[in-house]
Amino acid sequence: MNPYLQVRVWKQKIKFFNLDDENIDLNTINSFGNEWLSFSKFTKEDIDFIAKDYFDIINEEDIKDKIVLDAGCGSGRWSKYIADKVKHIELVDPSMSVFVVAELLKDKKNITINHASINQLPFDDEYFDFIMSLGVIHHIPNIEDALQNLTKKLKKNGKILLFIYYNLDNRGNVYKALFLLSDILRRLISSLPFFLKKLICETIAFIVYLPFVKIAKFLDYVDLKKLSKKIPLEYYKDKSYMIIRNDALDRFGTPLEQRFSKKQIYELLIKNNFKEIIFSKKKPFYHLVATKK
Repeated sequence: MNPYLQVRVWKQKIKFFNLDDENIDLNTINSFGNEWLSFSKFTKEDIDFIAKDYFDIINEEDIKDKIVLDAGCGSGRWSKYIADKVKHIELVDPSMSVFVVAELLKDKKNITINHASINQLPFDDEYFDFIMSLGVIHHIPNIEDALQNLTKKLKKNGKILLFIYYNLDNRGNVYKALFLLSDILRRLISSLPFFLKKLICETIAFIVYLPFVKIAKFLDYVDLKKLSKKIPLEYYKDKSYMIIRNDALDRFGTPLEQRFSKKQIYELLIKNNFKEIIFSKKKPFYHLVATKK
């Protein structure tokens, strides 16, 4: 199909709202838009494989026949993972990734795509049975305001699934030191034009991520699994190279990110009227599910 005609078809599937929102970082939004336009060809196998890392604390009854909000949907891969189980999904993202979503979910009839921000959600209060926001609100300047807006849209006893970057509160000093070095790199790389940022991140994926991944795999092979778990980036030892490349760009290419301890996240959720807060014991840290009182 002619690409210009394709964009017109996509636009017919997307609701566009005014992004007059002070609680957004436009550089970060544009960065994610470019990222998902670059990494949009996820296979069903890739999606199913990585989604298990986030939905391990969700029971099928939590989402079955529910009205769902995917807040900060990115490429739409999480919605694709659960679309056949739920009643309807409203996907929201303020970036141009909504065009990727329209293509990825073109065969799904129970979805609506909204180009909007989390702080200006175009829905009635207490509309959703289930909300998921995975790897999103730590990229918003005021995370408390973002969470408050999500909470308003969730029904009483509805559940929210979150992934919020941790501040390495469960890691040792060596790991934290390595992270500080990588964070300095992130601040430098994320300020570059996208084509150059992507090139550098592709290089990092190959010369940094892959060696660590191979070391972790080798330690597993020689039955040193406890040692393997201490290797930086061992999380990717069973992931595809596309996921590694995508996450390298996500890690080093994002201008704004915040990190929180488990205690801070717990207190933030309690403050926002949540109960039954369950943190997964598995990576990535921290993903959790909580129930609105």
